[in-house]
Amino acid sequence: MRLFLQIVTSLLLIGYPLAVYFGLNYLPAGTIAMVLCLFLILRLLIQKQQVKSMVLPVLVGIGLTAGSFIAKRHDWLLYYPVVINLSMLLLFGYSLKSGPSMIERLARLKEPDLPDEAIPYLQKVTLIWCGLFVFNGVVALYTARYSSLEIWTLYNGLIAYLLIGSLLGGEWLYRTIWLKKS
Repeated sequence: MRLFLQIVTSLLLIGYPLAVYFGLNYLPAGTIAMVLCLFLILRLLIQKQQVKSMVLPVLVGIGLTAGSFIAKRHDWLLYYPVVINLSMLLLFGYSLKSGPSMIERLARLKEPDLPDEAIPYLQKVTLIWCGLFVFNGVVALYTARYSSLEIWTLYNGLIAYLLIGSLLGGEWLYRTIWLKKS
């Protein structure tokens, strides 16, 4: 049951922009804020021991969704992608300072005995990810403040994911094809 709940809450968080868009357009006022708040509370309860670094963004999400419901301010729902990007930036940036870098940690899951020459490359990739989180966060903030719900949904529910996927795919392609030639 726990795995099922993790999958459902993960899918909802990935689909957060679409849930906000459809909720604000097709549900009674405040309903989507309450539903999202309940899902975030559920997420917090089932992840409490697993990913400690993501507790704060989930708590902020709970605050934004509950505050949105209480204050009857649907625009507060639009700031959660900003919180997620800022959290990821802090997490990846902190790993650059404290070491090992986040990408090195992820790489070691697959290849525990990385050569020392890989470390500077993995730090650069982590820095590139930081840049993407800055960019996504700024655009998420801009769309939340100055654009329509449709533009906000398009960017935060599609374009941001395409950028993340492009960076993942591009880095993988670079690493597997060009670096292996060296």
